[in-house]
Amino acid sequence: MNSKITIAIDGYSSTGKSTIAKELAKRLGYIYVDSGAMYRAVALFAFQQKWIGTDFFQVRSLVENLKHVSITFVYNAELGFAETYLNGINVESDIRSLEISNYVSRVAAIPEVRKLLVSLQKEMGVSKGVVMDGRDIGTVVFPDAELKLFMTASPDTRAKRRYDELRARGEEVTYQAILENVIYRDHLDTTREDSPLTKAIDAVEIDNSQLTREAQAKTIYDLTLQILRKNN
Repeated sequence: MNSKITIAIDGYSSTGKSTIAKELAKRLGYIYVDSGAMYRAVALFAFQQKWIGTDFFQVRSLVENLKHVSITFVYNAELGFAETYLNGINVESDIRSLEISNYVSRVAAIPEVRKLLVSLQKEMGVSKGVVMDGRDIGTVVFPDAELKLFMTASPDTRAKRRYDELRARGEEVTYQAILENVIYRDHLDTTREDSPLTKAIDAVEIDNSQLTREAQAKTIYDLTLQILRKNN
């Protein structure tokens, strides 16, 4: 199976999109791109410049300075995945904080931000052999992707996963705060005017509320093999 395909994975926050995308890319020898990390990096940039907070957002300041935002991914062999760099600095840990999670959907709703990042994402996938996850990968970035997946799970399940993840990293958070963030982001992601989160017509929906990571990985890998066989 020499021909490569493009795999687009969309879905709600904390549905394990990045985890499964990383595993799939590693197994196939494909490039993995975490589009969500790119939006998080821009949100971190806005936060560092004090342009966004709980009750304010200086959108114009961010838009006028997007030219000063450089996002790159550097593979970390020890960790087994590429880490996110913002203007040459490793921000992989910073962009995963609950604080940045509270801002990212607002930043992602800005048309100029989406235009810039979608353009970068399209360039990354021009040669195929890429697995990319996000909110609009199958509908906007790669509408012609050979395999499109849409990941979902109940808000409670997703909040519990996120809570466990942040606690394991030593962050002082509460389950209730995480649940509120999940519900808040769902609302913003599905109601924004520019590229709202929606399932592509030809996407395979996977509700992983009750699925183990192994079962989910097998299901998706089997789907991928079916498509690869058809293309050869």
